[in-house]
Amino acid sequence: MKLRNLVILLLVCAVVAGAGILDANQSTPVVKLGNERLMTEYHYLIEGKKVGLVTNQSGVNRQGKSTIDLLAEDPSTRLVALYGPEHGIDGTARAGEYVESYTHSKLGIPVYSLYGQTRMPTEEMLRNIDLLLFDIQDIGARSYTYMSTLNYCMTAASKYNKPIVVLDRPNPVGGTIVEGPVLEDPFMTFVGVDNLPMAHGMTAGELALFFNRKIGADLVVVPMEGYTREMIFQDTGLPWVQTSPNIPDIESVFGYMATGLGEGTGVHQADQFKWIGGKGIDSQKFADLLNQAELPGVVFIPENRGEEGGVRLEIQDYHAFNPARTGIYALTYARSLNQFTVPKSGQTVVMFDKIMGTDKIGQYLEAGLSPRQIEANYAPDLNQFKKERENYLIYGSREGLETGRETKEQIAVLVGGNPVAFDSAPYIDENDRLMVPLRAIVEALGAVVEWNPGEQSITISKQETTLFFKINSPLAVVNGQTKRMDTSPVIRNDRTMIPVRYVGEYLGAAVHWDPEARSVAIN
Repeated sequence: MKLRNLVILLLVCAVVAGAGILDANQSTPVVKLGNERLMTEYHYLIEGKKVGLVTNQSGVNRQGKSTIDLLAEDPSTRLVALYGPEHGIDGTARAGEYVESYTHSKLGIPVYSLYGQTRMPTEEMLRNIDLLLFDIQDIGARSYTYMSTLNYCMTAASKYNKPIVVLDRPNPVGGTIVEGPVLEDPFMTFVGVDNLPMAHGMTAGELALFFNRKIGADLVVVPMEGYTREMIFQDTGLPWVQTSPNIPDIESVFGYMATGLGEGTGVHQADQFKWIGGKGIDSQKFADLLNQAELPGVVFIPENRGEEGGVRLEIQDYHAFNPARTGIYALTYARSLNQFTVPKSGQTVVMFDKIMGTDKIGQYLEAGLSPRQIEANYAPDLNQFKKERENYLIYGSREGLETGRETKEQIAVLVGGNPVAFDSAPYIDENDRLMVPLRAIVEALGAVVEWNPGEQSITISKQETTLFFKINSPLAVVNGQTKRMDTSPVIRNDRTMIPVRYVGEYLGAAVHWDPEARSVAIN
């Protein structure tokens, strides 16, 4: 019985290329986007394919050229369909506005709306494509619907047997801040499609891997080059492109979770997520409460807007600022000042609880809990998520990459000079052997693999050679002859990992480890 299709993650690597490309001044690291790597070293993914592209105006490369145009001008592939998320493919429709499908005036191909009659691609929408690409910039908040569209596209791709490729992009608020209540299953909606906290600290590609633990799509993530976890968007050397009508700039990105959590309470954001307040709030008292909390990276300026009192956010240190935590504090202090009525879910779930991912935050507000008490209550679930999240992260920290302590994206495996795609990062085990995911390496070597779940055994065949391994056994059988290895295949994070040197050499290949480049070449 063969293993089911595994998620493929392209882990060829930021560290191999260094900490990032430098600009003309040799000072600012420039991240190379997934869409740029698609057109270079990962071009083989689209060659000869009929491609459907999920994108909007944010789907551009460093030079501002759209992935639509890059694919349309590529003679080796055919762009046959486009799919637009909320706000449409040009990003101009208002929040929640119904978007119609239409035919592209220049390309003559369908532009299917995923925010109209359906939010999930239908069988008909996917019928004429060989491959679905996804290239949209996210803002790092669970409730921002572009990643919900990614989830729905992955679900449709799995249902209709279409491979999906995610072209990775930075999380603009960074990959280290993970904050807020974790969404509970009863509150799963289009503004929260999975069990994520408000701020998940993951890129689109990492989220795709996380989503896929439930979906099982034939997934490929084309990673960025030069990206590290602690980067915020300002560190990437990339120009910001307005993602939606109310997110024109980086200040709005960082303000989104800090000011936009009060749906249905009368406490609301203004000036594109740069102000928060409402009726019955004394601006000075509100500012004093927030400033006395000493939230990192931000100062709150009292500002009335008509009859409403509130504060303007002055973000002074974007690396230290925690948008989701700030939002919890702002909402809690606002209620202490005007005692707004907390929206409550009944037979239908109110938007307030959808945004929060739970009805517990509303209960805590009614009980008069302080922000720190609310944080303490959601901390256990958040800490559990942080542990689970580790299984799906692609990128490491800059310090880890520079010191060699970081394992993520550090080990490249090349077969015949071509990078191998993996669903989980290779690692060096306690026996000093490089372990890699089974199916990807076997297929790269031109072999066939069969998995027996009852015996937990692996059979690999190539021409006249047959290999047999068992999980947690150091014995391998090569064409009927038993050989002893100094390590064993294992199952780790639900992935079957095998020692690449033994598999390669038993199949007649030469295996070379380069410790400086942290790469393995198999020829």
